Amino acid sequence: MIRLHHLENSRSQRILWLMEELGLDYEIIHYQRDPKTMLAPPALKAIHPLGKSPVITDENRVVAESGAIIEYLIERYGKGRLKPPADSPELDEYRYWLHFAEGSLMPYLVMKLVFSKVETGPVPFFIRPIVKRISREVGKRFIEPNLLQIMQFIDQHLATNRWFAGDSLTGADIQMSFAMEALVSQPLQIQPYAHIRSYVQRMRDLPSYQRALEQGGPLVLSS
Repeated sequence: MIRLHHLENSRSQRILWLMEELGLDYEIIHYQRDPKTMLAPPALKAIHPLGKSPVITDENRVVAESGAIIEYLIERYGKGRLKPPADSPELDEYRYWLHFAEGSLMPYLVMKLVFSKVETGPVPFFIRPIVKRISREVGKRFIEPNLLQIMQFIDQHLATNRWFAGDSLTGADIQMSFAMEALVSQPLQIQPYAHIRSYVQRMRDLPSYQRALEQGGPLVLSS
């Protein structure tokens, strides 16, 4: 039995979607974030030393990291599903977007979140103006321009592709899903990008995606 160690409101929602799409039997072990820090609880370290989610256990195997879990489940249980054929152009796209999600997109989204917390978090009053100015300048000069370029790139790709690796849903879409939800959680920034918004709605309309949300709980992301 596959066991998913699922942290609320996290990247592990991807793995739930994948297992629902593949029709796998699995068990969810739920973990709650610390209400003050919003970090994962220490109990997850009993499963993997870094104490992060997602992580799965499958018989005597422990597999961590979203991309590694997606590849493992598709290769072991996919039976040819959710991965393009060998040597196809779609396979190149599949590999690219599978790594793009965490390699190119999520770092900027995480930085945006971190600096927004720094700007609004508790700091001594005498350095508060300096902290706010630094945070705003990093956002204005580094984070936002890179995110803008990335959103334009994704939107252009989705203008000619129904899914990230062509006409069929693949593991690349599973991997990109969390970041795409994070993008559309910023309504003002995402408004010009109709293809991104259409893609996310298409993803949300899938029965497997809806079942994953029922199993794992709502995914609530903020800018």
